[in-house]
Amino acid sequence: MKNLQDLLRPNIRSLKPYSSARDEFHGEASVFLDANENPYNEPYNRYPDPMQRALKERISVLKDIAPEHIFTGNGSDEAIDLVIRAFCEPGIDNMVTITPSYGMYEVAADINNVKCVRVPLSADFRLDAGAVLDAADSHTKLICLCSPNNPTGNLLDREEIYRILKYFNGIVVADEAYIDFAPSLSLIRGLVSYPNLIVLQTLSKAWGGAGIRLGMAFASPWIIDVLNKIKYPYNVSLVAQEHALALLKRENRMEDQLAVILNERARLGEALGKLPFVRRIYPSDANFILVRVNDADYTYNYLVGRKVIVRNRHRVSLCENCLRITVGAPEENNMLIKALNEMTL
Repeated sequence: MKNLQDLLRPNIRSLKPYSSARDEFHGEASVFLDANENPYNEPYNRYPDPMQRALKERISVLKDIAPEHIFTGNGSDEAIDLVIRAFCEPGIDNMVTITPSYGMYEVAADINNVKCVRVPLSADFRLDAGAVLDAADSHTKLICLCSPNNPTGNLLDREEIYRILKYFNGIVVADEAYIDFAPSLSLIRGLVSYPNLIVLQTLSKAWGGAGIRLGMAFASPWIIDVLNKIKYPYNVSLVAQEHALALLKRENRMEDQLAVILNERARLGEALGKLPFVRRIYPSDANFILVRVNDADYTYNYLVGRKVIVRNRHRVSLCENCLRITVGAPEENNMLIKALNEMTL
């Protein structure tokens, strides 16, 4: 494993970060005259804590990991973009990901003028560590893996991920946006053994907070310091921090809703399996099901006409004639099942 410092872009290594007023002072005071804020319209006239300290303390308790291992940002997409910007030299370095998978890895790479090499999963969506490692060259700084994967829904083999972590001389990002729906524990525990590991999670899925855009990255304190160094000063608004804290204090409610979603996932899969035009239902460790049908375009357009919207993944690699169906509330799933049972070919 290379020294992580050597993986950083030279300009990032030497960068002097912007220091905001709230970086230089945080705490209690009677009068704040340091940040050119409007003195009226409290509390939203004040800039938010740029390091989201209260929020990270709560996350620390929930995830059993010290706050210095936690980055919070504007969705997981911010962390993905920052990692590429920190480690990949535009026009020179590259990153490797799998296909099919979450499309923002490649989009973020393209935005940053970084080549993205895509390695196909097997026909049944299994990860081949050897193929991923073979795709990497001397300019590969980053490998992105989504587990449970989107749109396939399956957990990637843990031993294959560990093999990549062991033999790749760069940063490995494990995107666990859907980990709460899976039977497997998070890779966060692997941070002790693998300093090149970054684990992404989010409040958008199991916690029901997609609208507040709060993503989390867990990594070594050194990597977290790098992300904090290059992020925008106030990257998470006060409103988002407040709502995130409120969500995280309702852990029991989240667990109750999670149990309903998991039960509905099983019920929905059973109902879909009885439809004559469904060719295959793929096993899911997420809050959605990938379904192969006879004609994805026809089925999708029919459902649109019934005001039921699913995701057409027909044009995604290895997903010909597949629909990705999110597990909704029981009444929503009933509407989907009723519409599909009434569809004529």
